[in-house]
Amino acid sequence: MSSSTRGRAPAANRPAGLLSRRTVSHAVIILVGLVMLYPLIWMLSSSFEPNSEIFGSSSVVPTSPSLDNYVNGWSGTGKPFSLYLVNSLLICGLTIVGNVLSCSLAAYAFARLSFVGRRLLFGLMLGTIMLPQHVTLIAQYSIFRDLDWVDTYLPLVVPKFLGTEAFFIFLMVQFIRGLPRELDEAARIDGCGVFQIYLRIVLPLLRPALVTTAIFSFIWSYNDFFTALIYLSDPDKLTVPLALRTFLDSSGQSEWGQMFAMSLVTMVPVLVAFVLFQRRIVEGVATSGLK
Repeated sequence: MSSSTRGRAPAANRPAGLLSRRTVSHAVIILVGLVMLYPLIWMLSSSFEPNSEIFGSSSVVPTSPSLDNYVNGWSGTGKPFSLYLVNSLLICGLTIVGNVLSCSLAAYAFARLSFVGRRLLFGLMLGTIMLPQHVTLIAQYSIFRDLDWVDTYLPLVVPKFLGTEAFFIFLMVQFIRGLPRELDEAARIDGCGVFQIYLRIVLPLLRPALVTTAIFSFIWSYNDFFTALIYLSDPDKLTVPLALRTFLDSSGQSEWGQMFAMSLVTMVPVLVAFVLFQRRIVEGVATSGLK
């Protein structure tokens, strides 16, 4: 066999080997994806079955499909489930506004302004990320109780307007630091003050990070069970996670089918938000300034 023939043999086998590796990797990814999706698919199937058949088998095909769980679950708590959706969306909307405004202002101050103790305060702010919520729970509850805010939405909303989300502040600080300072200097020459620079220069360029903050604020607030459990007790003020909990009864009959049905209904807003803005999420986290 000539030297030229020996040189071409590996090249001829290379595409077949590459195709084989890709096939195996894709098969593994699909298998892992199916394993991860199985609980969701099982819950979808169980939402069409009566309670007596839900835990009878692990099949994802309902034996006697019915929409009764959706119909009965919508008013299964004694009130229309739309009430809890409206409550959650109201809290989410105020949370988004509060985080976007307060965190962007705090980030602009840390990234662009010079003041005494800036580095110390920035370090303390980052340190709160590692502080568990349960550490400050009793102190916060005592403050809100003295303010007569318990059983209202104020404990869930007001802190968001005070720049308490260190993760979002850090995200915006890193983004603002990537913006050229020449833009600030040019605006200052044109007569803009500190707040005008924030409004006219920084804020428009900060849009990817603001969108990311808004989306994560919506998801985290919408799924928040613990904080709402601590401060809310009025049935008319319950949020979606608390409403879903009412379908379970530790001393009686739990309505699993209705809970699964309403769980799927409550997933719709989050899925829609993620599908519509998934590119913005990646863009906001990955980018660090002008391109």
